[in-house]
Amino acid sequence: MNDTPALAEGYEISADPARIDAARVHHWLSTDAYWALGREREKQDRAIAGSLNFGVYDTASGAQVAYARVVTDLATFAWLCDVYVDPAARGRGIGTALAGTVRDHLRPYGLRRILLATHDAHGVYEKAGFEPLERPDRWMALIFAKLGMA
Repeated sequence: MNDTPALAEGYEISADPARIDAARVHHWLSTDAYWALGREREKQDRAIAGSLNFGVYDTASGAQVAYARVVTDLATFAWLCDVYVDPAARGRGIGTALAGTVRDHLRPYGLRRILLATHDAHGVYEKAGFEPLERPDRWMALIFAKLGMA
């Protein structure tokens, strides 16, 4: 996939960390994102500080309307996570455009793969070229909470 899905008119995407509205991102994720419900602000701030961050902004007001975070070594691997579009801005292709922009931003680094996990947004990411794992049986996860270590 070579074409970045078009971003709806009136919005812009930026990877400038100074533009991230950390309070808004924390509110979205900790109150409305199934994977981050109850996440503490301090933990979210650390996640932002240690990641490559992307925001989508309303060009008229400057308000942030979406967010994505990438954990990466910028050499071999990246994990796209914490993708969130404000409910008022959904249905405009913002999530797909954001995923495509992240893909294109990372392409020059020659990464082997970008992974993500989603419960219900497969179609959003498929439009940006993501597909199910070819061999999910090769992947494993260590879940600290299951070990009583969280």
